[in-house]
Amino acid sequence: MVLYLETPPSKEQLKKLIADMGIPVRDILRQKGTPYEELDLGNAKWNDEELLDFMMAYPILINRPIVVTPLGTKLCRPSEAVLDILVNPQMSAFSKEDGEVVINEKGLRV
Repeated sequence: MVLYLETPPSKEQLKKLIADMGIPVRDILRQKGTPYEELDLGNAKWNDEELLDFMMAYPILINRPIVVTPLGTKLCRPSEAVLDILVNPQMSAFSKEDGEVVINEKGLRV
């Protein structure tokens, strides 16, 4: 686990994570609780390199968690998205923090 606010990834590491996920740079930008609006990051004038520079200057803009396993790299938001890249599948009941059941008592996704 990397605590990205204390030890943010380098720009090159972040580029690799984004490339490995196969998603646009904009998809990794976090909006809530960040300077996203103040910086006008929704504006199409910002290219990928500039957006990455903003994330380097303000690590809070990096959406998380990003999970890396031998099965792939994924932005796990919502949290149950991690289930798709776990090497050993969840075999017992699993509920999210809010109580929503994600895997039932038989180990099946609901």
